[in-house]
Amino acid sequence: MANPTDITLIGAGPVGSLLALALAQRGLNVEVFERRHDMRRHTISAGRSINLAVSARGLHALHKVGLDDAVLAQTVPMFGRSLHALDGTTRVLRYGRDDSEHINSMSRGGLNQLLMTEAEKTGRVQFHFRQRLQAVDLATRTLTLVDEYAGTQRDLVAPVVIGTDGSASVLRAALVAQAGAEVSESLLSAGYKELTMPALRHRMGDPFADGKSIGHFAMYPNALHIWPRGRFMLIALANPDGTFTCTLFLPHSAGPDPSFADLTDDASVEAFFARWFPDFVALVPDLLTQFRQAPLGQMVTVKAAPWTSGAYALCGDAAHAIVPFFGQGMNAGFEDVDVLTDLLDAAPQPTDWTDLLGRFGAARKPNTDAIADLAVENFIEMRDKVADPAFLVQRAVEAELDKRLAGRYRSRYQLVAFTRVPYRVALEAGAIQAEVLAAVCAGKASAAEVDLDAAEAAMREKLLPYLAAHGL
Repeated sequence: MANPTDITLIGAGPVGSLLALALAQRGLNVEVFERRHDMRRHTISAGRSINLAVSARGLHALHKVGLDDAVLAQTVPMFGRSLHALDGTTRVLRYGRDDSEHINSMSRGGLNQLLMTEAEKTGRVQFHFRQRLQAVDLATRTLTLVDEYAGTQRDLVAPVVIGTDGSASVLRAALVAQAGAEVSESLLSAGYKELTMPALRHRMGDPFADGKSIGHFAMYPNALHIWPRGRFMLIALANPDGTFTCTLFLPHSAGPDPSFADLTDDASVEAFFARWFPDFVALVPDLLTQFRQAPLGQMVTVKAAPWTSGAYALCGDAAHAIVPFFGQGMNAGFEDVDVLTDLLDAAPQPTDWTDLLGRFGAARKPNTDAIADLAVENFIEMRDKVADPAFLVQRAVEAELDKRLAGRYRSRYQLVAFTRVPYRVALEAGAIQAEVLAAVCAGKASAAEVDLDAAEAAMREKLLPYLAAHGL
């Protein structure tokens, strides 16, 4: 690079690439070291490739770098959940109060490529691929990098380093070993396999607007499709090319419920899908081949503290990996970039990176811990509760409360996906809502049986003052 490096990033995933772009737009020179090939030139795995669900927090960060419209052009909007019962019937639950409140399905790889290209266009970002971080010396601020192309190793003195190197972060391991950082890693008992539903050429009705054409999609595209089956589930998100990215979540180990350990051959796989997802089988002709070839993924929640040692810091999944069930992993990482750059914009110059990064980690950790807990809770909701009559009564009551309270009521999901209030606020507001709804809906078979006046009064007393105190 013509100018000396101001910031070194480890990892060129979506968060690292966005951070590189945002720093470059502020006049900083950035070098990014990535262990994988350049995905724009090589067909590679994008890591955990469950489609991204871009929502308010991620879109705000993209807007700040001028890319929100470009990203939205590559997404498929999702207005709610389409629930597939065992008998093949479907039911739609909206995410928000109208179509303006929706999330957006996008390919992880497509977003990553766009961000890398835009970062390079600044002339201030240089990506180095197939460069594996092998060791870190915090005392001397030295990185040991292995060039996987040449098979050589070198040491690089780097005064300011931010690790965006994912849930298996090498930089995080160095903070633990050399700086006394603590980390907890909680592996989810369920694993996943990803499948693809091919595009078809026929039309179906639109559950949100009857009669709308959906062209070559095999199912209605503008919803997150869920086949909830108690302790396991299948989901599907549409892609612009007419395909669906589908993910099967099952326990790893054999038990009373079906598990990946039970699916040992084609016959067991075929019987499992025929028993639990018969409507899905008809839409994926090469299901058995795909299942055999799909790797079995694991999901982990990572919480670290602190995120920093001097001017070396963690960001994104390296600091706070979460399971994907609230669609907030990327959004939380992009919000990290948002918070970090806001602190940078307000900081005196020259920047004291040790102070700035310390304040960044302290500000973000309570909120990323909250979304980690919310994501695990939402796994249980998607898997178990969305087909539970008691849960559906509570959602119907929430819809009525939203009307009665003239839009001042916000469900926990709406707070997370459609606002930028701190995740900690959404977690605490959700606890208030859950307490009130459980009380007023107890023993009720439908929303018509619920005392809505009492529900409204309780929310006015307990929830609305809390939301108002946080700007809602």
